[in-house]
Amino acid sequence: MRLTAEQLHSLSVRHKAKDLAFEVVGLVVMLVSLLVLAALFAQLVADGLVRINGSFFLEFPSRRAEQAGILSAWVGSLLVMLVTAFAAVPVGVAAGIYLEEYAGKGWIAQAIEINVSNLAGVPSIIYGLLALGLLVYGLGLGQSILTAGLTLGMLILPIVIVATREALRAVPGTIREASFGLGATRWQTVRHHVLPYSSAGILTGIIIGLSRAIGETAPIITIGALTFIAFLPPAPVTSTPPFVNMDWLSSPFTVMPIQMFNWVSRPDPEFHVNAAAAGVVLVAMTLLMNATAIWLRYRARKRIKW
Repeated sequence: MRLTAEQLHSLSVRHKAKDLAFEVVGLVVMLVSLLVLAALFAQLVADGLVRINGSFFLEFPSRRAEQAGILSAWVGSLLVMLVTAFAAVPVGVAAGIYLEEYAGKGWIAQAIEINVSNLAGVPSIIYGLLALGLLVYGLGLGQSILTAGLTLGMLILPIVIVATREALRAVPGTIREASFGLGATRWQTVRHHVLPYSSAGILTGIIIGLSRAIGETAPIITIGALTFIAFLPPAPVTSTPPFVNMDWLSSPFTVMPIQMFNWVSRPDPEFHVNAAAAGVVLVAMTLLMNATAIWLRYRARKRIKW
């Protein structure tokens, strides 16, 4: 059945009205969500800002709220993130390159893709139980920084793999064809042409994964992180040869989310203020990591343009 010009015009107007209504609803929902988030963060800052000073970063936790600090917590978080990055990033990027550039469409590649997608949706507590059985008791690594870093590395590994694949997939196929046409091998094509163009997306995915890991609590509690610790792990770098100390990997630890959980669970309201201050610091660390990702992406894209 053919539609008249008036009917087509009326149908077009109705569709445009529906599109506009959907855009308005989406905008309102987004603004409401942002306002709620901003209000919660403002309340967190208002509660914890009075405790944020130099001593708060340089003091160990204490039984007295006014003397308690987050020194062991933020140092532990940085060391755990260091292990997480070294464990997840090389493996995740290499796996993403293999799946996207080398694996093809065989059943092995499909099985790996399905498992990676499923692992991305597994609750974090499952990774904690896996690490407890495999790393703590099976391999005898104990409740250490190494165990925590490997646990969080397994947690963000699917995120890094998926981000790497999506970044590689966004590179136009003509770049690969031009490289092959000039006689380059597959690895030379990936190394010198595909990776430079996809580096911005890969770095963004890595930072997003690390941003998630730094705020995780459930797997760290499961493997036995300490809720109260008044000492620092051994320094990774020493002033005497060989200038590297690996004892910190087996040291007990705590992290920012665990320290916040410890303070929130106490009845004294002063500790709740400390928890709010630690929350502000944790949010600031996460925002700093995301800002770093944005800056790295900008630099990578600018370099490609030249």
